[in-house]
Amino acid sequence: MTALRCRDTQASFQARFQHILLRLMAPGLQLRSKWSVLLVALAVMGGTAAKADPARAELEMRVAIEEQVPSVVIGSSTQALLLDGDGDAIAQIPAGGAVVAEAEPRSISIHSWQDDAFWIQPEGDGYVYIGDSWYRGRTQVVATANGLTAVNHVELEDYLYSVVASEMPTSWPAAALEAQAVAARSYALHQRQHRGNPVFDVGDTTSWQVYKGVAQEAPSVLAAVDNTRGQVLTHNGRIIEAVFHSSSGGHTENVENVWSSAIPYLRGVADFDQAAPVFRWSEQISARDLRAKIPGLGNIIAMTPERVTSTGRVASMQVVGDAGRRSMKGSELRSLLGLRSTLFEVQPQMGRIASAGNNLVAAPSSFTISGRGFGHGVGMSQWGARGLAGQGYSYDSILGHYYQDTSLALISVE
Repeated sequence: MTALRCRDTQASFQARFQHILLRLMAPGLQLRSKWSVLLVALAVMGGTAAKADPARAELEMRVAIEEQVPSVVIGSSTQALLLDGDGDAIAQIPAGGAVVAEAEPRSISIHSWQDDAFWIQPEGDGYVYIGDSWYRGRTQVVATANGLTAVNHVELEDYLYSVVASEMPTSWPAAALEAQAVAARSYALHQRQHRGNPVFDVGDTTSWQVYKGVAQEAPSVLAAVDNTRGQVLTHNGRIIEAVFHSSSGGHTENVENVWSSAIPYLRGVADFDQAAPVFRWSEQISARDLRAKIPGLGNIIAMTPERVTSTGRVASMQVVGDAGRRSMKGSELRSLLGLRSTLFEVQPQMGRIASAGNNLVAAPSSFTISGRGFGHGVGMSQWGARGLAGQGYSYDSILGHYYQDTSLALISVE
């Protein structure tokens, strides 16, 4: 095994390391060391215990930080081992050092070494650096179909320290943060079982759960995760898909009105999100921009709901132009127009004269889109959780309101 010299890569990385380390050590931020805990059956979620020290039993998440990229900078805050794909040590990386992993056809190269995978294993309580952020745990880079994928292997509870802080303001009441911790833990393990693949369990974006690493952590979130350690929501003995969103606009939605099929625990309930800045919102779009976003219909004249849910969300809308008409899904319009939710209505603003043959007709110059809420509206409303916490409700009561007919349970790793 050799000591790895990182040359220019190390120098540029150390500059970033010093900058980020100062942020990590800012007053008030308490970084916890790794924990160990004894648990029971993971069979309920179909998972397996991660490889670890025999004296420790922990559940490890594999989080994709960079997917299918040509190269990535990886490093460690403490001295670390560089391991090959078989787990054999091939070099030492100095504290604050980094290397560049580069994709080759069906393999990865780091300096003169080439393999289908590499690991960086930091010593002690070191953090790993992937791309442009710091993370707990260790790093694996794997050769994938169109490049390489960098995966952060991190203990579940350490993962949640960042997820909860990335998904909810850290200044919110403890009960709301604790509800978010349980929902996020349940969602992660459900995704691990149903969407995970041989390389990673979850990603780090809103398509999974937002995970930004150590820089997001805060004492309030560490306490919320620790206070609910190992707790998940179950229905009929299985961990639920505990989806959540920012604000429903007054009432959450039955899941089948948003996605494909009914789920007993994802039913619409009254929300308590009236304090949300997105409880009501309005957007203005010009007729020209709307025509460009919905081509093929000429000048858009009207947008009329065809089908709405019981809470008023647009399931489908008839878009009428002077050159045709089209039925469009509410979710499609939300995406095309960049709207906060599908709980909206459209009002044309008349203001210009258009020529139609020999006749002059009034046509919209713009459209006002008025709506409520932010997100898909299914499961727990985060602003609603904040509202209930402010009224003195506990995290388990909050969860019971948004996820009907569920129970809290403790996960276990053998």
